[in-house]
Amino acid sequence: MGQNFIRHIFYYKHYFLEFFNEQTENVQKKFNWTLELIATIEQVPKKYFQHMEGTVGLYEIRVEVGSNIFRAFAFFDEGKLIVVANGFQKKTQKTPKNEIELAKKIKKEYFNEKDKK
Repeated sequence: MGQNFIRHIFYYKHYFLEFFNEQTENVQKKFNWTLELIATIEQVPKKYFQHMEGTVGLYEIRVEVGSNIFRAFAFFDEGKLIVVANGFQKKTQKTPKNEIELAKKIKKEYFNEKDKK
């Protein structure tokens, strides 16, 4: 993939990066590949990036490595900036409610801090 970014990825505080740093090298590579895909192609397949139903502006970054499923939540700020919130390993069909609530809290915190500047 080329480096023609049409979106910019921003890791807000420590939330995602702490999760990311605990993962295996293969999981990290797949997350990096998926994030580069999101940043560089216009129409990102839903397999990798999809709006979370029942939320306002939360998106799910989807990564699979072998039989393991990983997710990170993100949201847009001013169109082309994607803010990555939290990440987790998905172990059941349904996305854990506490992870969705954490992502909502992080999004609110991000915009509250931004509004104070």
